[in-house]
Amino acid sequence: MAKIGLTDGFTLIPKGIHVFLITEVKYKEDFGKMEVTMQNAAGQKHTERFSLLNKDGEPNQGGLNAFSYFAKTALNDYGLSEIDHEDLVGCYIRCEVDHEKVESNRTPGKFLDFVRLGNKEPADGFDTPVAEKKPAAAQSNAAPAQKGKKFDLNSILGN
Repeated sequence: MAKIGLTDGFTLIPKGIHVFLITEVKYKEDFGKMEVTMQNAAGQKHTERFSLLNKDGEPNQGGLNAFSYFAKTALNDYGLSEIDHEDLVGCYIRCEVDHEKVESNRTPGKFLDFVRLGNKEPADGFDTPVAEKKPAAAQSNAAPAQKGKKFDLNSILGN
């Protein structure tokens, strides 16, 4: 009998501060839809979606504001007035991850968990927050970072 390898399955990115690498950006200009795919150091993926146009084809000011702040933060340049969406690929961004329970549109009474990103700031890789960085000399003597993160299963399951 053949053995079949199994994955860890799908789990929500735990609440807390995470650094994400932007791995892919899809932009459907005709519809004003932007999808930014990111991955944290543990390999978990998250997709942020932005609607840059309203249904009538006019600019969606709220969506443009949210995307502008996201892009300027990821690129660590708040003076930008425009970018090519592909400029974001390879950038890092540090975000606070929170979870939100929302009632299902299809099944009333059933609640779905969504990951929401807040408190965004620039990052230069999968490292410690900027405020906690040590001087370069101290870093060279530091022990190598542990690979992988441990997850609190109870917090993931909402217990």
